[in-house]
Amino acid sequence: MQVHSLVMLVQFMVKQLPTSENRTEEPLCFPKMSPSLVRNGDLVIGAFLPMYSVEVSSVSGAGLFGSKPDKNCWNYKWLYKNYQLALTLMFAVEEINKCPNLLPNLTLGFHLYNTYHSDERTLESSLRWLSGQGWLIPNYSCWEKDKSVAVIGGATSALAVQMGTLLDLYKYPQITFGPFDPILSDKGQFPSLYQMASKDSSLHKGLVRLMTHFGWTWVALVTVNDLRGEKFLQEMTLEMANNGICVSFTEKIPVSERRHRESEDIFMPRIMASSSRVIFIHGDTDSLMILRYSQFPFFSINKVWVTTSHWDITMRPKYIDGYNFHGALTFSHLTSEVPGFKAFLRGVNPGKYSEDIVLKEFWLSTFRCTEEPEKLKHEECLLNASLEALPLLYFDMTMSDLSYTIYNAVYAVAWTLNEMFLMKLEKESIIEEEICIPHPWQLHSFLKNIQFNNSAGDQVFMDENGNPEAQYKILNYETNKDVEALVKVGQFNPKAQPGEDFTINEEAIVWGWTYTKVPCATCSESCGPGLRQTPLEGQPICCFNCSLCPEGEISNQMNMKHCLKCPEDEYPNKERNQCLPKVVTFLDVSEPLGMTLICVALSFSLITSLILCIFVKFRDTPIVKANNRALSYTLLISLNFCFLCSLLFIGRPTSATCLLRQTTFGVVFTVSVSSILAKTITVVLAFRVTIPGSRSRIWVQSRVSNSVVLICSGIQVVLCGIWLGTSPPFPDMDPHSEPGHIIIKCNEGSDFAFYSVLGYMGFLSLCSFTVAFLARSLPDTFNEAKFITFSMLVFCSVWVSFLPTYQSTKGKAMVTVEIFSILASSSGLLTCIFIPKFYIILLRPDKNTQESIKDKVSSRGRKHSGSLSAYSSQRHNQF
Repeated sequence: MQVHSLVMLVQFMVKQLPTSENRTEEPLCFPKMSPSLVRNGDLVIGAFLPMYSVEVSSVSGAGLFGSKPDKNCWNYKWLYKNYQLALTLMFAVEEINKCPNLLPNLTLGFHLYNTYHSDERTLESSLRWLSGQGWLIPNYSCWEKDKSVAVIGGATSALAVQMGTLLDLYKYPQITFGPFDPILSDKGQFPSLYQMASKDSSLHKGLVRLMTHFGWTWVALVTVNDLRGEKFLQEMTLEMANNGICVSFTEKIPVSERRHRESEDIFMPRIMASSSRVIFIHGDTDSLMILRYSQFPFFSINKVWVTTSHWDITMRPKYIDGYNFHGALTFSHLTSEVPGFKAFLRGVNPGKYSEDIVLKEFWLSTFRCTEEPEKLKHEECLLNASLEALPLLYFDMTMSDLSYTIYNAVYAVAWTLNEMFLMKLEKESIIEEEICIPHPWQLHSFLKNIQFNNSAGDQVFMDENGNPEAQYKILNYETNKDVEALVKVGQFNPKAQPGEDFTINEEAIVWGWTYTKVPCATCSESCGPGLRQTPLEGQPICCFNCSLCPEGEISNQMNMKHCLKCPEDEYPNKERNQCLPKVVTFLDVSEPLGMTLICVALSFSLITSLILCIFVKFRDTPIVKANNRALSYTLLISLNFCFLCSLLFIGRPTSATCLLRQTTFGVVFTVSVSSILAKTITVVLAFRVTIPGSRSRIWVQSRVSNSVVLICSGIQVVLCGIWLGTSPPFPDMDPHSEPGHIIIKCNEGSDFAFYSVLGYMGFLSLCSFTVAFLARSLPDTFNEAKFITFSMLVFCSVWVSFLPTYQSTKGKAMVTVEIFSILASSSGLLTCIFIPKFYIILLRPDKNTQESIKDKVSSRGRKHSGSLSAYSSQRHNQF
């Protein structure tokens, strides 16, 4: 870039060298290239500010003061709002000249030139300033005494580079007031250049914070097609990607030549056709001038604009209204108010500065005092008008970012000169004349280390390492007919703590003509609560479908990428946007099912107790004595406990009930089944032992059957003891089995132990069933084998169906299944074995006599005479 500028400089100098043909001629349109404004002083600052735009063409139009220009002259138009830059320069110089502690006995002056956003015109302005008095003579100065010490210029990086290439040849310090550019910090390329603006290194973070705050995930980026624009795009896209935001499209606008007739409509149609409703624009006013001239007058655009302060959104040609940017948001540097500046602006008028022809022209043009050249001396208009009355299109009473930087730049030069003179006075080795006119190159060693506090109380650094990051205020551009305003609606301070660095007042924002609330800038429709984003294959992450949250999960915010699991004690509602507390559930005593089961269990227990009482009362009758009376009592008592143990399964589980439930059930059922097994064995052995006096007859004695019960039950007791000793049951909560419920249950501790207890009980039942089935046809008046066979068939059927049902149910249903199995199997045993005997005892007592038994025995055939004799003898002993 620098080499290219040097080549252009050499070519331009060759073209401008005096020849015999043009040496005595003045440059064309000399007033346009002469200083626009001059303030004499002992020391002079050169200032290059963008005051007006030009149309390099022969198109006729209004010239200076409305006169018709020469066909070879440039037609120019005011950049009205930039006149504040010139007034800021005047204000700062006047303040310094009035300050007794800053440059005492010396005055500061300036020469103000217009800058052009083109290489040739910028070099030409710089050369004319170096030559002096408007002449363009390279390497020659026409000043009577060289009083120039520094240059303030460079509203953009491009202008700073173009000017710096030339000024560095003469070692003139160049202080730029445009946006901070890291490229210009390279002292190897730009040793004489200093940047005054605060660093914008956090601007992209502030813009992304705005996006995330409003939920904008599908936005467009518009920037200038230069290195600074490229760096901005890189930072923005990376920060946006880290926050899940996508770029719908990017528009790179070529740098404008700031010609007021330059207008290309190719940008706006592309922006208008984009799918994004929010457009972020980065660039400066000069570079983006072409975008402003591409606007459609009196046409409302269905977009929301977000800009940076370097592009003045209110600056535009007269014929273009501000409706297109109504509702835009602007990030502007947050600075303190300079005391006295607004009062100075209120006092500015052509009468006060009568020698300033530029001010008079600006005044006549903005206030439209007259349209005729011969009426320029309209004193009433000139004296009674005030800049405060101008609309925002023409002038802003609030100091702009560029003006604030120019103000600091002027003071930086003044403080540098002051430090130089103080140091020289301390040495006392120089003459007074040398003090007043320092060489420009001498300022560098002082300028790069200068720091001071301005009148606004802000600290100013010239060392770029100490240059602070900018803080931003967020302004809302509002326009209504002829009234325009920039209203502060928020702030971004990158130095603040997270959560406090960004503030915005949504209620104060006007969103333009189209939107009454925050516009939606997304690729896809938002996913409401209860839904989650499902990415589309091959599409950016911001483009998605909405799908319902999985079972057990919720989403309680908009556009959630992942659903959240509810805590274990809560469950999702039907809409899956809220977690509700789960209902604690167990088989309660107070509920109908619990009360019904209690009543059934107590009823069967009462019936069993009644049968036991009847058996005790009629204990000497043959039917009670048959098949071992003690076993019958044991069986009835164990069945009674079986009915009662079901009550342990009803109610809220506790440590005690959990320990007793399965073990009590296992032991008492084992006693019942063991008693039945002993009864069956006794019947079989009685028919098998037929030899009188044989020792094998001892197996049919009552103590043998009792031993069977004790041994079988003892094994079950040992199993239960091992279970309780190693992994006992305990109360537990199951929040997953039933949606919306927390099941309070007993955790068995060891499933192996639990099924071992059930398996052992099933083994005894199968043995009893097998033995009873084999003895079902043995002749006997009160043969229980048939009833035992049927009862064990019922028992086994209940518990075989219990296992799969128990495994497939949860919560109260599981407990109910086990209670039902206990009651059903116990009642089956009671009904099949004892109800027939109960019937005979109470309703057919005639069959419950010794004579009746003998008649039945004598009436049987001789086929079983041997067996009957032996069995009768054994039965006689029992009776």
